[in-house]
Amino acid sequence: MLELVPAKSILVKSKDPRWFGIDYQMNLYRGCCHGCIYCDSRSECYGIEEFDRVRGKENSLALLEEELRHKRKTGVAGTGAMSDPYNPYEREARLTRGGLQLLDQYGFGAAIATKSAMITRDLDVLQRIQAHSPVVCKITVTTWDDDLCRKIEPYPSVSSERLRAVKALSGAGIFTGILLMPVLPFLEDGLDNILGIVRLAAENGAKFIYPAFGVTLRQNQREYFYRQLEERFPGEDLARQYQLRYGSDYLCRARNAKALGEAFRRACRREGILYSMTEIIRAYRGPYENLQTSLF
Repeated sequence: MLELVPAKSILVKSKDPRWFGIDYQMNLYRGCCHGCIYCDSRSECYGIEEFDRVRGKENSLALLEEELRHKRKTGVAGTGAMSDPYNPYEREARLTRGGLQLLDQYGFGAAIATKSAMITRDLDVLQRIQAHSPVVCKITVTTWDDDLCRKIEPYPSVSSERLRAVKALSGAGIFTGILLMPVLPFLEDGLDNILGIVRLAAENGAKFIYPAFGVTLRQNQREYFYRQLEERFPGEDLARQYQLRYGSDYLCRARNAKALGEAFRRACRREGILYSMTEIIRAYRGPYENLQTSLF
């Protein structure tokens, strides 16, 4: 059964609307049980105790409705920044679905980040929202290899399932693409992996891929990540390679980040896939802004 924790508010102003054009953040859960070995949200600075345990926010939908009702300005509400909105509890709790229904009711757009194919369950609500407001779905895929995916992201849908979700959403007219982040050095920063993801993205109708060629490590998360590398990749000495190459650096760039980025961008242009944040925002938000201007 889903444990509930007290909450004072759900909808907060986005600190950086340049990130996918998101105006508000809407987190209905606390914590995440996907078990991704690299997750920065596990860091102490975020103050989430027992991060790997999912809890729902008490009276979250009632709080959200009250906040949406009193907003003078609508906008795009994002979810998935600190915890995946499609965790296993969502099948029964349906907080994410309820939140999307409220966004639809009050004329807000939606931006969803997830690693779960469960997002396709809410295709009907997303289509209703997109009829009046911008919608963008961002599905994380950092390797095309399901076996590797399961080692670094143990519990969500594997990459092939996520790509099928991209195809289902995009095929139904929802603006959907891929978050190619983080790209883990020594594991995912090979050219064949990156180009393979671009090819599969194109085959499954992705409109964009937004990358980060490297991983961030800080505080307790670095220690956790190194322990997981040793346990999941025995004999490969990956933790030591990270220590020798990056030391205590916060940003651990892919070993060949510049060349990788250039090859990635060429492949995206060849496939007609967007990769610039400005172009992605313009593509999914622009039609609604143009419509408002013409009506005015």
